Amino acid sequence: MRLAALTLLLFLQADAVDLKPETVEAFEKYIAQTEQRLNASKTFLFADESAERARQVRGGAIAVLPAGVKSEVAVPHGLVHDWVGSVFIPGATVERTVTFVQDYDRHKQYFKPEVVDSRILSRNGNDFRIYMRLLKKKVITVVLNTAHEVRYTQVDPKKWRSVSRTTRIAEVENPGKANERELTPGTGQGFLWKLDSFWRFEERDGGTWVECEAVSLTRDIPTGLGWLINPIVRSLPKESLENTLRATRTALAK
Repeated sequence: MRLAALTLLLFLQADAVDLKPETVEAFEKYIAQTEQRLNASKTFLFADESAERARQVRGGAIAVLPAGVKSEVAVPHGLVHDWVGSVFIPGATVERTVTFVQDYDRHKQYFKPEVVDSRILSRNGNDFRIYMRLLKKKVITVVLNTAHEVRYTQVDPKKWRSVSRTTRIAEVENPGKANERELTPGTGQGFLWKLDSFWRFEERDGGTWVECEAVSLTRDIPTGLGWLINPIVRSLPKESLENTLRATRTALAK
């Protein structure tokens, strides 16, 4: 493990990648298609698309699956990762659930260690601008300063949805040290360039269903180095979503 980590570190130092305009354009096109699909969906919840899936989630499982045929799509100089997850929280009301999720100042408590710091930058009704420092750890540790715009919409008294879009992601070198330095957004190792999330909340069945479709953009995989890069680029999007849903259920079940 130490040898692999050292090898990866040396490779990363020599293989920094920049986010290219055509990569951003492809991601934005993918997001537009995702929004069209979600708006056209006949079911509010992803879990309701399968009776067996709904039964498992209602019974306590956390379902996290690719949103499409594959969990990732190749775009010019990058990969789009698209996962959707569902969890059921017995006894929780939708009002309490949404209030909890909107408490961004305390996300650093609820969602640690992945969320190192968090705070609300501004709020206008159900529109938020927030800051989060994220920690991604898989063989090596990557720290990112991120900014997001989040909009919540109440569909009816028992249903809410929200959309979160990253407006800025910057990699941090030497985090927490005297020589800490934030890199220019779009530069660095490219382990997370964009992250848009589509949330749904519904109160029914004696609790609240919470779902999230997380669409992220990362670097692609260099030929011959998949064994080093895969654990970071391909495993973390799913694991991060699972951890977020699990932490949400744990906090609201208290």
